[in-house]
Amino acid sequence: MRAALRSCLCMGYGALRTGRNLALTVLAVFCLGLSAHAAPVTIAALGDSLTEGYGLPPEDGFVPQLQAWLKANGADVTVMNAGVSGDTTAGGLSRIDWTLTPEVKALIVTLGGNDLLRGIDPAASRANLDAILKVATAKGLPVLVIGMPAPGNYGPDYKAQFDAIYPDLAKKYGTLYVESFFAPLGAGGDPAALTPFLQADGIHPNRDGVAKIVEGLGPQVLQLIGRIQP
Repeated sequence: MRAALRSCLCMGYGALRTGRNLALTVLAVFCLGLSAHAAPVTIAALGDSLTEGYGLPPEDGFVPQLQAWLKANGADVTVMNAGVSGDTTAGGLSRIDWTLTPEVKALIVTLGGNDLLRGIDPAASRANLDAILKVATAKGLPVLVIGMPAPGNYGPDYKAQFDAIYPDLAKKYGTLYVESFFAPLGAGGDPAALTPFLQADGIHPNRDGVAKIVEGLGPQVLQLIGRIQP
């Protein structure tokens, strides 16, 4: 380019202006390319209070801790907190279109806990999650589905139907899948073992619980990032 600009100096004003404009155009395109390359990837975390960070200072919630973990492990990402306390799968579906803005390149779905608390028909929860994944798939976004196993108090049939939702849909849409948001806590079936990692309500993780969950889910999120198309 330096040689080309030098030759323009030996020409008339019109040629010089043309060469200058060409050089400025090339420089602008180059700078835009650098800017696009440097921009961090945005991932939307669609969920309920577990995603939002209920009961915790903002910096201790799931999304900030996940983003910090990812950056510490070499992934330059922005994790968008699309968690709303009390949200059901129906609420997540109602928000999916405006959550998936153009800059979002991948999606984490952690919904279903409030469906369980309300005893919502598993067929309705399945339909809502199916619709969410259909929207993400239509946009060409890779997805990580995080399950929420049902407790046994609704009976074995309810539990079997609800628990099957997540692996079935993950297989249908070819998404990444984690069996349970709480699996990284490794309680081994002993509820008392969870106590150090939960807030006083016995439901939501505390700061240490979130850190442990992030450490367990982080590698799956790195896989999700690896599926993003350049």
